Amino acid sequence: MHQENELLTADCHPITVVPGLHRLFLEYCSGAAAARAFYASGFWDESWRERPAVPAHWPELVGLLTGQNVAPSPAAAAALDALSGGAGVVVTGQQVGLFGGPLFTPFKAATALARAREATAAGRPHAAIFWLATEDHDFAEINHVVFPARRELRSLTYSAAPEAARPVGGLVLDDSITPLVEQAGELLGASEAMDALTRAYQPGRTLAQAFAEFYSRVFASQGLLVLDASGREAHRMGAPVLRAALERADELHSALVERNRELEACGYHAQVAVVPQSSLLFLIDERSGARLALKRLAPSAEEPNGLWQAGRKSYSTAELVGILDAEPERISPSALLRPVFQDILLSTSAIVGGPAEIAYFAQSAVLYERILGRATPALPRFSATLIEPKIGELLRKHGLTLERVFAETPASLAQLLAAQAMPEEGKQRMAAAGTALESELAALLEWMGSLDAGLVRSAETAASKMRYQMSRLRRLAANFQLQREEALTRQAESVSQALYPGGALQERLHGAAYYFARYGFGLAEEMTAQATNVCPGHMAMWM
Repeated sequence: MHQENELLTADCHPITVVPGLHRLFLEYCSGAAAARAFYASGFWDESWRERPAVPAHWPELVGLLTGQNVAPSPAAAAALDALSGGAGVVVTGQQVGLFGGPLFTPFKAATALARAREATAAGRPHAAIFWLATEDHDFAEINHVVFPARRELRSLTYSAAPEAARPVGGLVLDDSITPLVEQAGELLGASEAMDALTRAYQPGRTLAQAFAEFYSRVFASQGLLVLDASGREAHRMGAPVLRAALERADELHSALVERNRELEACGYHAQVAVVPQSSLLFLIDERSGARLALKRLAPSAEEPNGLWQAGRKSYSTAELVGILDAEPERISPSALLRPVFQDILLSTSAIVGGPAEIAYFAQSAVLYERILGRATPALPRFSATLIEPKIGELLRKHGLTLERVFAETPASLAQLLAAQAMPEEGKQRMAAAGTALESELAALLEWMGSLDAGLVRSAETAASKMRYQMSRLRRLAANFQLQREEALTRQAESVSQALYPGGALQERLHGAAYYFARYGFGLAEEMTAQATNVCPGHMAMWM
């Protein structure tokens, strides 16, 4: 097991190498004019480095950060000092997943740190803040983590679910977390990262506290700051955004409906659906603690200003404003409003997000403009596949590229390896037969076409069947080769599991802690350094 991180190379691939990305994100990354119309311009002209005006609550905000980043590392203490002096903020964030969540989580942190360094080096001091999405209530999204374990993937799940759909960040870990930590230790082995997980994930601590402590240690040398804004103090500072979402609900809803129409008219998709009764807010139930969607009810003769519904209860706008004034932490922003809520607190210069977040920022932009009078530039996060030494050897041995691995299933990849491993004579005979077939078919179809158009259509159908049979011959030969060399199937499965597990990007499925356990916390600096290189696509990091 490696304890030192020694990257050999890092290759930059076009973003189009990544399968399944929506057109809006692809065109945003390429700077297409149609996509740019829906976003602030800072991503393309670097104007995001100019810090917005310092808000009146800034000393209070810095105090909140100082209280949450206890015993900061020297780098984190320097970041807090910079913020006290009015430095700008690059923010990113993620749900507080079990044992640090998936690999793209530290990619987000590394990108925010890299952009903060970039702005500081240009004479515009900035710090990076990781926003803990503790108010989300989808427990099933964050209660598990997947770690590679030899030739399989092992999923660890924390099953002590809350009784209601409560915000997950405040969930207190019970004794069942201890055997789960032990299982993680068996999979990851002894390491600095495993020590950090053991100290962080203990009974009596919340998911938010454990997640925050783990990443504060991972990025201690880089000075990452964490922020949980679910409490009363933060919500009071962000109350103007929440109040606007209540008092101007119909105006903002109409603006979002129109923005969705504009996106679809340009051939893009609306990442977040906006339906007739949807709103931008949730209400935390005062008894159960459940996070309930606030639905906007249409005006009526009895209630000309309309009502709001949360669960079985109805509220007037005035009643919800009263709750906001007395208990602001009970009013919670939705995914579309959260960036605006973040930015009124942090006076953010730039926000770092993944493909889905970049997509819904195109919708949130209309909320920014109407509530804050400005839109915050959105910067795509660093995206990468980490290639461990043994997998790298297999890629080089078989001449495989990331793009080819992303295009194959384990079974089809095994077929490909078998075809490549076929004896040279067999390859030549297959190639010759295929070439001869295509040549003869082309001449025959041309001649038949000169006789009759209907005849050639029938002939083309027959020709496609011949081509299918030729492909079947290739598969038969490859399957025979697989039977002779069973190791090829195992190698194909190993490559797929490591780089494209279950048809998903490695960064979306593999737990980040696995890589920090194998390569040490020095990997955090390597990620930040690679994010600084501003690869406009997808990186292959050879470990």
